[in-house]
Parts: sequence; C-alpha cells; structure tokens
Amino acid sequence: MSDEAHIVKSYEEELQNLNDSLIKMGSLTESQLADSMEAIIKVDKESADKIIANDAKINELRAKIDNQIMTVLVKRAPMAIDLRITISTLKISHDLERIGDLAKSVAKKIKPLPHDLPKELIGSLRRLGDLVQKQLRNVLDAYLNKSKESAIAIWKNDEQVDDLTNTAMNEVADFLGKSKKNLELATHLLFVTKNIERAGDHITNIAESLYYLIEGEYLEGARPKGKDIEKNS
Repeated sequence: MSDEAHIVKSYEEELQNLNDSLIKMGSLTESQLADSMEAIIKVDKESADKIIANDAKINELRAKIDNQIMTVLVKRAPMAIDLRITISTLKISHDLERIGDLAKSVAKKIKPLPHDLPKELIGSLRRLGDLVQKQLRNVLDAYLNKSKESAIAIWKNDEQVDDLTNTAMNEVADFLGKSKKNLELATHLLFVTKNIERAGDHITNIAESLYYLIEGEYLEGARPKGKDIEKNS
C-alpha cells in the first residue's frame, strides 16, 4: 500500500470511528431518556439513582468525540462533506449530552415525589414523554439512514411537543389551584415537564444538524410553534 493510500484509509477509519462513537452515544441517550420517563411515571426511586449514575457514561462519550474531532481537524483539515460531518457530529453530540443531562435532572426530581401521583397528571406527562422519546428514536434512525425527509418531519413535529407541554402544564396549574398544599408537588412536576420539553428542543436541533449534514444548508423558516405559544407571541 502506498503512503497516499494508507493516509486515505486512515482518514476513512477516523471518520468511521467518529460515526460509531456518535451512534453509541445516541443509543445510551435514548436509553437514559426512556428510563427516566418510566421512572417518573412509576415514581421508581431506585431506578432514579441508576439513571443519575449512568449520565457519566454519556459525558465520557462526549469527551471522546471531542478528542476524535480535534484529531480529525488538526491532522486532516477536512473540507466539503467531511467538514460537514465533523461540524454536525460536534453539534449533535452536544445536543445528545444535553438530553442526557435533562434525563438526569428528571430522575433527580423523583426523590421528593409521593408514590401516588394524581392520575390526571400522569396521563399528560406520559403522552409528552412518549412523543419526545419517539422523536429521539426517529432522529437517530434518520441519522443512520441519512434521511433529509425524516429530518424535516421531526423538525415540524416540534409543534406537537409544544402543544403537549402546554396541556401538561395547564393540568399541573389546575392541580395547584385546587389546594395550596399541592404547591411543592406542582413545582416539581412543572420542572419535569419543562425539562422534557427542552429535551424535545435539543432533538429538533439534531434534526437541523442532520439536514445540514445531508444538504450543506440549513432548514429555512422559523421553527414550528405550538398553538398556545403562537397566541402569546
């Protein structure tokens, strides 16, 4: 093998290793989000401890990806599609880390909760959590398949996340209005709801980064908003 062929092969391996690390990070983040949602619905305080501890694995992968990207940038000075891969991977890994952080934050809020959460609050929280988990699963699949159509669909679906967030927050507000004794519980649940919504925002960021990776340009237009948000803007 010539020196030039060896360099090309080595470069391709570095990009593949970067891709593999991102896929692994995505899988871990997906598990963390799913586990945190199941734990909050069931008020599973034992699982909460495991979720909090597992966040370190996602952080370690983010650090590994940062080092891999630095190596590629310094050694290879990537251009065109290779540069887009490198930039997009950096952005996506940041958003995955933030989703992991938010899953950990949700898990931390499980500790002070009673074991018998009001049923009317569990339903809306479950629907929001299920949608955000579906969005994450879909965007990771879209990354594997390099599907711009899926990236656009996920981007547009952020509106549904906003709508379900508003529904969940309104139900928590109604619950609070019934008694001042509900203040502490309502505060925890509002925090959880906003964290789930923020995870959805980071998933939309990933869809935007994926579209840029594929097309070399950014999605045009304002990010879709939920109905209540549009009324108040």
